[in-house]
Amino acid sequence: MARFEFKLPAMGESVAEATITHWLKKVGDRVEAEETIVEVATDKVDSEVPCEVTGVVAEILFDVDAVVQVGQVMAIIETEGDSAVVAEELPPTVAQVAENLTADIATIKETTLAVGDFSNADRFYSPLVKSIAQKEGIGLEEMSRVKGTGLNNRVTKDDILNYVAQRSNKAAAGTTLSAPPPASNTNTPTVERTYSQRGEERIEMSRMGKLIAEHMSHSKHTSAHVQSFSEVDVTRIWQWRNKVKKAFEAREGEKFTFTPIFMEAVAKALVDFPLMNISVEGNTIIKKKNINIGMATALPDGNLIVPVIKNADELSLRGMTKVVNDLANRARLGQLKPDEVKDGTYTVTNIGSFGNVFGTPIINQPQVGILAIGAIRKVPAVIETAEGDVIGIRYKMMLSHSYDHRVVNGALGGMFVQRVAEYLEQWDVNRTL
Repeated sequence: MARFEFKLPAMGESVAEATITHWLKKVGDRVEAEETIVEVATDKVDSEVPCEVTGVVAEILFDVDAVVQVGQVMAIIETEGDSAVVAEELPPTVAQVAENLTADIATIKETTLAVGDFSNADRFYSPLVKSIAQKEGIGLEEMSRVKGTGLNNRVTKDDILNYVAQRSNKAAAGTTLSAPPPASNTNTPTVERTYSQRGEERIEMSRMGKLIAEHMSHSKHTSAHVQSFSEVDVTRIWQWRNKVKKAFEAREGEKFTFTPIFMEAVAKALVDFPLMNISVEGNTIIKKKNINIGMATALPDGNLIVPVIKNADELSLRGMTKVVNDLANRARLGQLKPDEVKDGTYTVTNIGSFGNVFGTPIINQPQVGILAIGAIRKVPAVIETAEGDVIGIRYKMMLSHSYDHRVVNGALGGMFVQRVAEYLEQWDVNRTL
């Protein structure tokens, strides 16, 4: 047998380590290729890590709660090197249904909902779980009734196989099936411990809260933060969005917010000022080829995550809207993948959604800039007309730009945020969406 080193994969830029939260396999257990073997957590995302090969777990090198560096070996898998063995050891029911699936595909399509199509699923399913569901003719609606015992109630391989076994025995009775609960559910998020002492209530920081605190402190100690501010008249955008949003929502089935508009303006400004689209590594400046904008998203538990809009400058406004809505929704549901929170080159945070006028955000390392977008307010303003200046009501907001003064001087930082403002103020009200 060959020995395969199961290593912690890259979890995102600036993420050098992860904490093991739960081993799904123990020594001696068999693991299939693409099957989740361990659950880990970083300051950005909680993730399931699949195994790349089929084999048997020979050694587990780290316990739960241990901190593992990216690229470090976490376990040893003994591989057989014979793919035929894998096929022979699959449950007979799975193999049999897989053979009959092709012949009965027409019937299956009529009796199941979107078999094999999990694009609209409210929770994450691993490739292995989706493969088994497809072979068994289990559609999205039926999968929603399968109780998961994995991280954030995700369905594991054992869950789906247990469901299949129960399904074959009890389907005729029409009973609702679910995977049996584990003897000890280590994946259920623990309630923050509280206790009273001298009339005080003390609350222990969550694991993610501790990691975020460490990340923010590191950024403040690393970068020389400085800020520039710009007030923006977004009246044209306000009126244009009100004109097009209902038609868009009726056509696409999702909301059209201000966020995609802001992201487009930032992407255009990054094209104009490529020295804002950089990172710092020691004494070296790295110019990024792609414009990948991080979108800071508040989570229901009060923590923060930053999904990344890849190649934002290449997206149409409609495409930007689709990506923004998808990432935001799945971020709040805990369904982001590690690749979706990595490789960001610049970050935007919409503090206006909480009613804040402006702020001084902390740079997301190793980036060199972050833009905070304030609340849109109706304010009195001086309006220039052919007949002279008049006082009118305009919709305005503040842009707060934090940048790393080690490599970005005040001129560049100020011109960048002003360019974003110009793109917003010069919005084409005749634009189609």
